[in-house]
Amino acid sequence: MNTYFRLLSYTKPYVKRVILALVFLLFTAILTPLSMYIVKPVFDKIFTNTNKPEAAHWLMLLPFAIIIIYFAKGICTYVQIYLVRYVGNRIIMDMRDQLYRHITSLSMSFFNNERMGILQSRITNDVTMVQGAISDVMSNLIGSALNIIGLVGLIFYLDWRHALIAIIVFPIAVLPITQFAKKMKSSARMSQEKMGEVTSVLNETLNGIRVVKAFGMEKYESSRFLIELRKFFDYSMRGVRYSSLSSPVMETIGAVGIAVIVWYVGGLVMNGNITTGTFAAFIGGLISLYPQIKKINDMNNTIMQALAASERIFSVLDTKPDIKDDPNPVEINEFNEEVEFKDVSYSYVDGIEVLSGINFKIRKGEVFAIVGPSGGGKSTLADLLARFYDVDSGSVTIDGYNVKVIKTESMRKLIGIVTQETILFNDTIKNNIAYGHEDIDDNKVIEAAKAANADEFIKEMPGKYNTLIGDRGVRLSGGQRQRLAIARAILKNPPILILDEATSSLDSHSEVLVQEAINNLMQNRTTFVIAHRLSTIRHADQIIVVEKGKIVQRGNHQSLMEEEGLYKKLSEMQFNMAKTEEQGS
Repeated sequence: MNTYFRLLSYTKPYVKRVILALVFLLFTAILTPLSMYIVKPVFDKIFTNTNKPEAAHWLMLLPFAIIIIYFAKGICTYVQIYLVRYVGNRIIMDMRDQLYRHITSLSMSFFNNERMGILQSRITNDVTMVQGAISDVMSNLIGSALNIIGLVGLIFYLDWRHALIAIIVFPIAVLPITQFAKKMKSSARMSQEKMGEVTSVLNETLNGIRVVKAFGMEKYESSRFLIELRKFFDYSMRGVRYSSLSSPVMETIGAVGIAVIVWYVGGLVMNGNITTGTFAAFIGGLISLYPQIKKINDMNNTIMQALAASERIFSVLDTKPDIKDDPNPVEINEFNEEVEFKDVSYSYVDGIEVLSGINFKIRKGEVFAIVGPSGGGKSTLADLLARFYDVDSGSVTIDGYNVKVIKTESMRKLIGIVTQETILFNDTIKNNIAYGHEDIDDNKVIEAAKAANADEFIKEMPGKYNTLIGDRGVRLSGGQRQRLAIARAILKNPPILILDEATSSLDSHSEVLVQEAINNLMQNRTTFVIAHRLSTIRHADQIIVVEKGKIVQRGNHQSLMEEEGLYKKLSEMQFNMAKTEEQGS
């Protein structure tokens, strides 16, 4: 119930509309038994009335009364349905917005442990299921409850003795609802879990479609997708079995009850104990009563699915970000002195250190390079500087302030990042360069593109700066994507720059253009370079060599080449590989 009350709390901003919808639901509930009751005068005053003038008089009045009752009932039904759907859709919009904002506020460690497809399923499939619960509670559950009260009142008004007999069947009819509800909630939870898996596999395949095709794995991925679909289908059908079974059970119980009443009360009519009109209105009210109970039963499946989905949604909303601003954060707007890593250690998984005892300083204006084998912890150092993660021990400081006490938003404004994996959006070239800057002058965008050696190829595009580049910039080459990322960093104009193997995946021609753009970007900045190709960092002020999470060498290019160590081995290895490639070409 806590989950449901929490779900209903989303109606608070729309309480006026909810109250208005409930008022019209009440009017509908009043008109429903009235529409049944009018059957009594139709039979007694017209069809069985031996006084012909009186019957003719009622024949003129009652048809108009029927039209007015059903017209008013139709208006009330329309208004309450519209209001309920409005509130339901607004709540879904609010919930998706809250979920999206919360997910984007979470720390990088959260995304390391979650599959993207599962998160997408939370925002799309799960939130959609929640809508039914909110709308159905206000319209079906409350509406059916009010209708039941009105119809029960009608049959008691018509004949309270026989109404008691009919009501005895109610507990028997309600009992299956509670039993089926438990089964349906369990199957709903499992089917939604499997839908998350389906979405995850789909997301992975589409994002990696180039690799899938390159390795001829279409059939394998199709088979993997079908396996997840089958699991989803099996759990969905389990829920269908329970929901499908509940309906005939309810109808059978209701039919037995109505049959008994018809047999018993019909005999009373034949003996003249009650009028035909009373009998018709009584049976009409009774027959209308059981569909209302059945509607509550049918709604259980929707509500159970929504509750299961809500639990999954709230589990995400209740996740707290690891990276939080200090209660009294320091806001910095400029970088003046140095960045320092002091005895820094970090582990992604408890007990397995990625970095251990890291110490270095980067003074303003310096080019600081990090080299070493893959998996040594180089990129983790950059992530700690940008505070995507917090150190386990030690400290990272900027101008003497621990990054943990600096307001994260202000700190990240001072840092620009260009990585090997270029992140672009399915938008125009201009908007990708100007990302993070609203209403930026077009001339500044062009200047940044020129500095990044991107202006020339942009002008050759069909729409120039307004060209759409597709998902993740798929319509551009690797070098073009990288130059757009550099242009974006140039436009941001950060005093601290992080280059994470920004040229490692490019061909020679693209590398020359990108490297020239990087040189333009590095001017008058403090640069933190993670290098794969050592030829790009020969002029760095400081170089550290990181292996297995520890600094094993430090110096500049010349001093490191003069001593035996990992740096010299890596440099000679790359030199020999480059020489072999030249001879082969």
